[in-house]
Amino acid sequence: MDMGLKNKTALVTGSTKGIGKAIALELAKEGVHVLINGRSNEEVELTVREIQAKFPDTQPKSATADLIDAQQREALFVKFPQVDILVNNMGIYEIMSYDDIDDAEWEKYFRTNVLVANSLTKFYLPSMLSVNDGRVIFIASEEAIMPSGLMPHYAVTKSMLLSLSKSLSKLTKGSEVTVNTIMPGPTLSENVQMIIESMYSNEEMTFEAKEKDFMAKNLPQSEIQRFIRPMEIGRLAAFICSPYASAFKGSPIRMDGGMVPTIF
Repeated sequence: MDMGLKNKTALVTGSTKGIGKAIALELAKEGVHVLINGRSNEEVELTVREIQAKFPDTQPKSATADLIDAQQREALFVKFPQVDILVNNMGIYEIMSYDDIDDAEWEKYFRTNVLVANSLTKFYLPSMLSVNDGRVIFIASEEAIMPSGLMPHYAVTKSMLLSLSKSLSKLTKGSEVTVNTIMPGPTLSENVQMIIESMYSNEEMTFEAKEKDFMAKNLPQSEIQRFIRPMEIGRLAAFICSPYASAFKGSPIRMDGGMVPTIF
């Protein structure tokens, strides 16, 4: 299906690996010129070259920056003053006991998972509204609506993104600009795959068998009983970015593999 995105420009934060890279690849597949972001210029350049080789009709560019740093954000704005699509994917997570999370850690998560996305949206949204076209997507998590208790600081910041998305969507009333949130469930990022492999390092099992055993023992509520593949989220994001998804406004869109047991 042609998503009608050819020659659009998209900034995808945290796009050298995991969900962010998958979104960048799926957008490039649709003819989008993607701006690849990460803190490591080497990783950014490798990703740019990979996308250029796979999709030679597109023009991926390096958008290397530590987005927590205000000066580096400003430099990015100067380099890329306008985009058609903004995917706020960058974020951090770690399992931590509530008692171990001090104020500095709370502030770190708030700055990284919320304030960076807010700053980027605050800069790019007005230009989208001025041309009556654009897409903003926040990448949240099922933790936003179903906190496990294993990482409360992460869950709180992801819940905040749902509220921010809904509030910003109000600013797009009557326009063809949309602001939405995608909530992935447990996803097979490179880091997750390494963790699973290390847990079963002494077992002579295929990765599929390890994955199945892990899901049954640790995530029995998952209805797909496997990790979501980043590409699946990438395809969903590409659709939400397309003209065919213009009726999604301030929507929390779940791709959680059936993890969340409620109707809404």
